[in-house]
Amino acid sequence: MSETTGVLRTAVLVDGEMASYLTVKQDGPVVLLLHGTYWSRVWLPVLGRMAAAGLRPVAVDFPGMGRSGGELTRETATVPALADWTTRFAAALKISGPIAVAGHDIGGAVAQHLVAHDRLEVRRLALVNSVAYDSWPSPHVARLLDPAPTADDFLAARRQAVTTDLAGAATEQRIADYLDPWTDPRGRRSWLAMAGAADSRYTLDLVPLLRRSATPKLLIWGEDDRFEKVEYAEKFASEIPRTTLIRIPEARHIPTENAPDRIARTLAEFFRP
Repeated sequence: MSETTGVLRTAVLVDGEMASYLTVKQDGPVVLLLHGTYWSRVWLPVLGRMAAAGLRPVAVDFPGMGRSGGELTRETATVPALADWTTRFAAALKISGPIAVAGHDIGGAVAQHLVAHDRLEVRRLALVNSVAYDSWPSPHVARLLDPAPTADDFLAARRQAVTTDLAGAATEQRIADYLDPWTDPRGRRSWLAMAGAADSRYTLDLVPLLRRSATPKLLIWGEDDRFEKVEYAEKFASEIPRTTLIRIPEARHIPTENAPDRIARTLAEFFRP
């Protein structure tokens, strides 16, 4: 696929486990890309295009998610804990100085935490169909927690979610790509830990800090998202200073798959120094 041109997967050791990430080997301003209840696959359609614009995208998998080693627990899967882990990942890659950060879904909460608490020197922040305010946890996620689902039930539920969230970009191959990490029990346990740790207080508590933040912010939103509704993005843009909202029509929770050219171009323009 054209979006994979020049993209490679590599890893670095963090906390004794291999942290896997997608990147393009080149010089340029680093853009750290964080996922949520999916994995780094959500960023794949835009990586090559961002690199072509002179950026160095780094899309990491959290522990136990995607292709990374380790395993999340409810304690290590909270937003503050994932923000701590992200700072250690950045240190392991020797990323220093001002960087750009983008987050999707719960990764967006982690990115907001990094900015609000000055955990990294973030020069620009982008959020793509991110959790915000009290928009989470989503009911369809909570339903998978109690009782714990069988492997077949889990995969069936995630298949339904992936198919819906991809909207018009859904193909059997793409759905299979997204589901693949969850065929591993460790991946399923890590996903359930992240879902179990979901708590809207982690984003609600950030609002006063973000209102005082001078960091430029960009929201990119699939307009037809069932749960991270565009109304949350509109509220964020109206209340948080230096925020711009870009709406993606006919896209749901993974708009990078529906409008990769437009989103990559928008991110590149926003993140270029």
